[in-house]
This record gives sequence, C-alpha cells and structure tokens, in this order.
Amino acid sequence: MATAVLLNDDIHTNTNDKSLEIFSLIWLDANVNVKGTRDTEVKLRSIINHIKKFQDVKQCQQYIEQTSQKDRLILVVSGRLGQEIVPSIHQLRQVISIYVYCIDKKNNEQWTFKFSKIKYVVVDLEELVTQITTDHKLQKKVEEPLSINIFTTNIGRDKSTTGVNGQFVFSQILVDCLLRLKSTETDKNELINLCENQYEGNDTELNNLREFQDYSPDKVLWWYTRESFCYKILNAALRTQNIHIIFLFRSFIYDIYRQLQKYQSKKVIRVYRCQLMSNHELNSLKQNIGQFVSIDADPKMVNTKSFANISKHSYFPDESEVLFMIGSIFRLNSIDRNDDQIWIIKMTLCDDDEHDLKQVLMYMKQQIKSEEINLRTLGKLLWKMGKLDLAEKYFNRLLQELPSNDPLISSLYEDLGELASQTGDFDMSVQWHQKSLTIKNKNQLTVNPIIKKIKLSTGQSIPVNPININTKWKQHGITIAGGNGRGNQLNELFCPEGIYVDDDHQTIYIADYENHRIVEWKYGAKNGQVVAGGNGYGNRSDQLKYPTDVIVDKKNDSLIICNYRSRKVVRWSRQNGTNGETIITNIDCSRLAMDNNGDLYVSDYKKNEVRRWKQGEKEGTLVAGGNGKGNHLNQLHFPTYIFVDEHYSVYVSDFENHRVMKWMKGAKEGIVVAGGKSEGNSLTQLYYPRGVIVNHLGNVYVADCNNRRVMRCCQGSKEGSIVVGGNGWGDRSNQLFYSTGLSFDAQGNLYVVDCHNNRIQKYEIELNLNLLTLMMKSITKFL
Repeated sequence: MATAVLLNDDIHTNTNDKSLEIFSLIWLDANVNVKGTRDTEVKLRSIINHIKKFQDVKQCQQYIEQTSQKDRLILVVSGRLGQEIVPSIHQLRQVISIYVYCIDKKNNEQWTFKFSKIKYVVVDLEELVTQITTDHKLQKKVEEPLSINIFTTNIGRDKSTTGVNGQFVFSQILVDCLLRLKSTETDKNELINLCENQYEGNDTELNNLREFQDYSPDKVLWWYTRESFCYKILNAALRTQNIHIIFLFRSFIYDIYRQLQKYQSKKVIRVYRCQLMSNHELNSLKQNIGQFVSIDADPKMVNTKSFANISKHSYFPDESEVLFMIGSIFRLNSIDRNDDQIWIIKMTLCDDDEHDLKQVLMYMKQQIKSEEINLRTLGKLLWKMGKLDLAEKYFNRLLQELPSNDPLISSLYEDLGELASQTGDFDMSVQWHQKSLTIKNKNQLTVNPIIKKIKLSTGQSIPVNPININTKWKQHGITIAGGNGRGNQLNELFCPEGIYVDDDHQTIYIADYENHRIVEWKYGAKNGQVVAGGNGYGNRSDQLKYPTDVIVDKKNDSLIICNYRSRKVVRWSRQNGTNGETIITNIDCSRLAMDNNGDLYVSDYKKNEVRRWKQGEKEGTLVAGGNGKGNHLNQLHFPTYIFVDEHYSVYVSDFENHRVMKWMKGAKEGIVVAGGKSEGNSLTQLYYPRGVIVNHLGNVYVADCNNRRVMRCCQGSKEGSIVVGGNGWGDRSNQLFYSTGLSFDAQGNLYVVDCHNNRIQKYEIELNLNLLTLMMKSITKFL
C-alpha cells in the first residue's frame, strides 16, 4: 500500500522558489503533508535539491506554467490529481518527466499510457526513488540546455561585420572582465552563505560545503566535475545568465581558466555532445529536437580560449571529458541529417581574433583593457548592455568597500546620479549629484555649507551641517511606507517599531512588530518586500516573534534583529537569507545600536541595563544601568531605544522614567539630557520617550511617544522644542499616533515610525538658501 511520505513544510524541505539549480522536483498530492520517514526526503534532495509541494491542482499548474522554459521539472503526482493536471502541463517544455505514485497501479496505467512523459506508475516509495535516481543521470546529460549566443556575419570580400547578436558580445566581454576582477573575502563569504541557505536540510550538499572550506585552486577541475553544488549552481548560472552568481564564482572560473591553460591540448581533437533542444532553442540552426554536436578543436589557433582533456584531473578519471573555457567561439560549419534521422551539427573552434569578429570584440575589449578592473568597470559594462539594476548594485557594492576618503567615491556618486536619471528617478539623481558635489567642494564648506555626514551608532549616516538648533522640517509628513491600514499584505504594516534608513541602497528596513517580520521598503515603492521572518509567529530559525528593532551590519552584509519575545538577538543575511542565526541568547532585548567599531549594544528591559557585545563575546560589557529598577542616576526603568555617538557615549530612552539619559564611556552614572521632570506635555517634559538620535552638536532628537510629537533638546537649554507633530493624535499628515522609531537620511530628512497609524512618515528638511543655491549650480552643471 502506498503512503504519502513527504514531510511538513516546517521540516527542512527547501521550498525557496529562487532555486539556483536547473532541476526541480514538484510533488502534487492531496496528502502531501502527512508525516512520513525523513530518509525519503534526504534521498530525494540528494538527487534534486529543490522540492516544491502542492495539494491544489490549480496552484500547482499555475506554478509550473510560470516557470521558465530553461527550467527542468520532474513531477511526482498522485493518480487522482494526475488525471487532472497531466493533460494541461504535459506539452510544456520545462516538464521533462512525470512519475505517478499511487495505490492502484493497474487502473492508473490505463490512462497514463497516452502521455509519453510519464515514466513510471509506482506504488513503492523505494522504487520511485530508484527510478528518479536512474533517470536523472541521463537527464543531466541531455536536458541541461546549452548556453548558445549567436554571432551573425555576412562575409564578403572585405569580411565586414554587418550584424551582431548583442548578447553574444556581452558574454565575451563579461568573461574577460570577470577574469581580471579580483575576488574578495566578502564575495567568498556571500557565496558560501548563499549556498548554505540554498541547501539547508540537504546533508549531502552541506557536507560538500564543509569540505569546500579546504578548497585549493589546483583542485578546481576535480570540484567542477564532481556531482556537487559547484557544478550544479555554476552551470545553471551560466545557462540562465545569472550574472551575480557568475560574479560570485569568478575566482573559481579563473582557476578553471588557469588549469585549462596548464593542461592545454597539444593536438587537434574531435569531441561530441548529445543535446536535446526545443525548436525555439534551435530556430536559427534547425528546427528539430534530437541533436548531436561535433566540434573540431585545433590548439594551433593563435588566440583561442583554452581547452583540455581533463580526464586525469576529473572526479571521474575513467570518463573521457574535454572542457572548453567559458566564452569559447565556434563557427557553425554544417547541419545534416544522417540515416538514423538525427541532425548532425558540425562546428569548429575559432580564433578570437578572426577578422570577422575582431572589429566588434576588439573595440569593446580595448575599452576595458587599458584600465584596472574594479566594480565600477563591471558596473559600466553592465550599464552599456542595459543591465541598469545590476550596474547600480555593483556601484553601491564598491561604495561599501571603499574607505571614506577614497577619491573614487565622488565619481561613483556621479555614476549613480546619471544612472538614476536614465531610469526616470530625477529626485534621486539630484541627490546623488549633490553627494558628489559635497566631496568636490570640501574647501568651500566653511563658506557654503553643504551636506556632510557622520556615522550613526547603527552604521547609518546623519547629515552634519544642515541640522542645527535652527533647522526646520516641513510639518506635513509624507507616508513612504504602509498607511493602508493594519494588515499583513506587502503594502501594509501592523504596529511597526524600529527602522533603519540605508542611504546607500535607498532602502528602509522596518521591524513590523505584529506581523513578525522585517520588511525592506525601497524609496518610492508602493509595496515592501519581506526580508526576514514573515513565516508566522514562532521560534523556528525562519520565524520571528515580535521583532522590535533592526539594524544593518554592512561589514557582514546582514541584518541584526531584536527578536523581542524569543529573548534573543539574531543575524539574518541580506543575500537571499531564509533563516536567522542566533548571536545572543537569553536576553530580554528591547532595542539595538552599533558603534563605529562594529560593536553591538543591546538594551535589556528586565535587567534595566545596556550591554556592549563584541563579536564572539558570551556575556557582554555593562555600559549603562545595571543597578536595579529605579530613577537614580545610576539606574534605568525599562530602557528602550539607544544611540551611540562617535565618542562611544550611550544615550538611552528611559521609558518609565520619562527621560533620556547619557552615559559617557566608562561612567558609573548617567546624565539626564532630556525630560526627567515626570510625565507631562510641557516643553521640559516627556511622556514615554522612544526613538532617540543625537547629532554632532549633542542635540537630542527624541520620539515623545504619548505626546505624539518629536522633540529637540539642545545642550544648555532648559526647554525642548517641538520638531514635528504635537497636533493631537490622529492620522492626518501633520499628526502622529504613538511615535516610536526615529531616523534621519543623508539629506537631513526626518523619518518617524507612526506605530498605531501603521505607517512611516517622512518630514522633508527645509534647506537654507546657501544650500539651495549650491544645489541649483550642481543641477545646472549636470544638465
């Protein structure tokens, strides 16, 4: 008797739709979530890592239809549901084989014989796994689509190039660029983290990853030919042209290049490749489905990409295999059908400098050959090829890597400004050019102050010169996230708490408290994207439990989250992270901050203290409070939001004491810098303070929560002043209802979390005349 054996979704099955491999296994069964043996899933995932489970025919069919024709799907389906779905999806190119797993084999065989892609009808699970394993060995050889870019030329007397496939040229130049672009530890760590997330629960591949930690360049061919994540992910990336994955693998590709040079074949060889192709994939060659490709390769060609017989260096030394370097160019010689009705395509390896190609390829290669290759070079190349999102990605990546005084930063700001104008984001274009102008006019800052930045405790940037005791903000806020009522849709929030403004990526990260998730909201976007949690309330590693705060650790490209009700602080990768890593446990954490050294600060609302945690520490160091609950200067009472300035002084919103305290580095007592005169709404009082930020002048900005306002408290002043809000509770643009998180962006605009209105409000800075004049000069120069 057949029984459903796939595990529940909450037990290690990789259901991430962003699979990095070509092959996926789809399981459709009304009882798909009945618990069974763990061995089954382990065996299936050792064959095909990506498993997607469905109980509903329509949802399954929609998912399959939305996949790319370059994907390769293996479908396992119950007999009853198979009769519904198979007629609809059988003709799709991406569906390559179907297995019917049922109780009644005889009756199901009566309808399945009509469909050629149904390989087997089975009632025994072990037989199913065995058949999938056996079939998949052949599928990998014939079903992985070749990545073919076609270069078209008309060859006359002068052999001029009259037509070029841009994708072909792009792939050639990209390979040259990546081979010269040095890899970094950040890239390598990102690749490992990405693979760990992709193969979570797959013990076979996780063991391969651990073994890969001892990788050496001389073993690259061994690793590439081995049945492991290296081959699967890299080949999928090359075939689907996933540029960022290729980018992360570039040191691995460079090692292949060097090994092929070392073992370059010395004689002419002929190699064969059996490849199944669709009519669409071969419409420029010949419209048919079974193809053999015969390739003649002559090593005497002057500038061909390297190729070698790698059998001796392969994981499978008994198999004969010739490997060609990525970007190898072949001339299509002939297409003929043999007596067995098989199409034979004959090609010859070409010299990279053949005159037919030279005019186009050499021109573009010379543009990058004379300069040192860096991420800006790669970004410009992608920009020229119309890959604007990727160009922006690598410009911003380089910004994060460069020291703050690097002269290249100004040029990168200009690049980003021009890029933004091309996408129609003219406001952002002006902001990038404004940043560039800031650097160029350093010597004029004392006369014509323009925006200058210092680092916040969370790693964010805060403008220096525009924010002083006279700075004003527009009183009507703009809703830039949420504002559509409380809910869990992507355009909704439910009691948001902390925020982090990432100017480098034009992104706001929001701790969406009641939705148990962190939401990333791009500037100008109508919807956010869940980047952590969002899988319900719970303690699993892919869940959050009332998160109250989030900051970005740019050095490790990760989010650090205060997981309030789980009593822990977690780290979540920004690169396709699907699970969090606990970094501090057994702590009643309230809020977070980070200083310029990368040390983490956490407020503990039960112990009424703030501790500093260096990376790897288990206990942390007390920096504020820690003397029990109270209102003395050495005490705190329910500390919430914290800020650490450039001198490592810690500012704490002392919630129940209605005050903000400053604890200087090493101090045993704090100083009251705002409020502290019991609860109230006068200009000397606060009423449950929350978010706090301090500028370079020592002026404190605090979200005065129950007074529905943001206050500025200046050094030496007896009274504070209302910055925004203070117009009673409500949802109008000049009102706040329970203000919590607080932040500035690099232009001095103020962001306030309006918790009970389920929105984030932006209050634009009112710029002074000198700054506006300088900006207009910048814009005029740009135009």
